[in-house]
Amino acid sequence: MGSFGPSCSLGRECGSAGLKGPRLWNYGFWVGVLVLVLVCLVGGADSEVGHQRISGSAGDVLEDNPVGRLKVFIYDLPSKYNTDWLKKDPRCLTHMFAVEEYLHDFLVESPVRTLNPEDADWFYAPVYTTCDLTPNGLPLPFKSPRVMRSAISYISSHWPYWNRTEGADHFFVVPHDFAACFHYQEEKAIERGILPLLKRATLVQTFGQNHHVCLKEDSIVIPPYAPPERMQTRLTPPSTPRSIFAYFRGLFYDTGNDPEGGYYARGARAAIWENFKDNPLFDISTNHPGTYYEDMQRAIFCLCPLGWAPWSPRLVEGVIFGCIPVIIADDIVLPFADAIPWEKIGVFVAEKDVPVLDRILSTISPEDVLEKQRLLANPAMKQAMLFPRPAQPGDAFHQILNGLARKLPHDPSIFLKPGQSFLNWTEGPLGDLKPWGKDSL
Repeated sequence: MGSFGPSCSLGRECGSAGLKGPRLWNYGFWVGVLVLVLVCLVGGADSEVGHQRISGSAGDVLEDNPVGRLKVFIYDLPSKYNTDWLKKDPRCLTHMFAVEEYLHDFLVESPVRTLNPEDADWFYAPVYTTCDLTPNGLPLPFKSPRVMRSAISYISSHWPYWNRTEGADHFFVVPHDFAACFHYQEEKAIERGILPLLKRATLVQTFGQNHHVCLKEDSIVIPPYAPPERMQTRLTPPSTPRSIFAYFRGLFYDTGNDPEGGYYARGARAAIWENFKDNPLFDISTNHPGTYYEDMQRAIFCLCPLGWAPWSPRLVEGVIFGCIPVIIADDIVLPFADAIPWEKIGVFVAEKDVPVLDRILSTISPEDVLEKQRLLANPAMKQAMLFPRPAQPGDAFHQILNGLARKLPHDPSIFLKPGQSFLNWTEGPLGDLKPWGKDSL
């Protein structure tokens, strides 16, 4: 798959939906919308950019090359920890947790791989904890910590490298909703906590939220998997007008898991629906149309509210399709925050401010909107959010390697002295410690 080209800028028809509708808005709101429309008419051509370098440290990191600065040893685990599950259920390759499988494949072929563990800077254990799926395609959270704990036990008994640091020079991919807390419901994830045996390791995880027990301070926060090839085939011409002001498709209430309401998305999605379902500027619905990708390319703002966890593939899709992400998730830690200037390309809205989201978006100056679109159009920005096959310079795979390289050299203190220990193998919920049966891992 080739690099994504520049996305289109504000189109000639943007905001026009706001000129009709049953509700009245204040004068300042309408002035903002009309000014935005005028900029749409005249500003489109100048806002498109080609392969333009992002200024400052963000661009430096995006163009950085980790090859030659680190070596990774891949443990050869029994297939029951990874590929057996994949053979059983190929849906693992298409869901938003699929980074586990693709990063494994990437590292096997990567020039950073070393076959000599004595030369390794990092050790990687390919464990597919999200590949054991329920019939509706969700990972089984109660099995994941058991599988990971079993894999670490196998590593520590077959190689000497875990034992000398208790995992401090190891990294694991944990793309669950709440990462190494291994659950999709926040309350249960917090109760479980990070698997104790991973507390010295580096975690590569999709979940990121400040001041949260499920985020390790030294974690590498990555985007979820979104299918690059599928998005590539759905790109529309740069001249496509941005005729939708704010766009969202998804759940507003999760009645199956939150029957009383209010807990799912901490009420933010429900507030979006109740406040803006009749607002002509907001194209929001639970229906997921076949034109979803095309619609995002016709939108100025794409709403990215939290769900059960703060992150979602909408962040990736917004960047790829040049739709300004409106991030509604308090204290979120965003993917590759040292490489992607999220504060410049996105809009951050506090969860409590959702009822005035219309005013917040309408008062963003046209100049700011165009500048965000200019940055989003940078192909390097898009590439850093994707896991393409084959891998490409600057993509998300390489951003992970950059994150690992920036942690080197390891502090000598990570190596344990004889008899020294930090981790407690019996710590954690009793369910995680349940002995395995004869057919177990």
